[in-house]
Amino acid sequence: MSIDKYNLGVYVEGGRLWPHVDCYGLVLEVRRDLGLPAWPEWSEMRKADGGFVRACEEMIQTAAIRCPAEHGATASAYRGQVQDHVGIVLELDGALEVLEINPKRNVSLTPLRRFERRFSRVEYYR
Repeated sequence: MSIDKYNLGVYVEGGRLWPHVDCYGLVLEVRRDLGLPAWPEWSEMRKADGGFVRACEEMIQTAAIRCPAEHGATASAYRGQVQDHVGIVLELDGALEVLEINPKRNVSLTPLRRFERRFSRVEYYR
């Protein structure tokens, strides 16, 4: 899998239209490219008003299946008890990394264990 496409991503809060996406928008784009089942777009979701937390809780309860960290799994990251961020796990050159986007760095690849250390808890879903 070539990740060159994703380097063009630009963080936009609530963004769902590639390349202007937030963390959930990036997950949706990669899931489409991997041929995984579609998840709701929740274009009205915003982190600032609590929409991100509500939407992710709904996703976990209705559409997602918990799994180990594996290629194509969504990494759901928590700060304390609050889900704060998502990324998507990719296996590249035999290693698991998390592709993510945020306002400071735009798109980046983070080794799985380093990603996990940044948060109080990380769960994986397909």
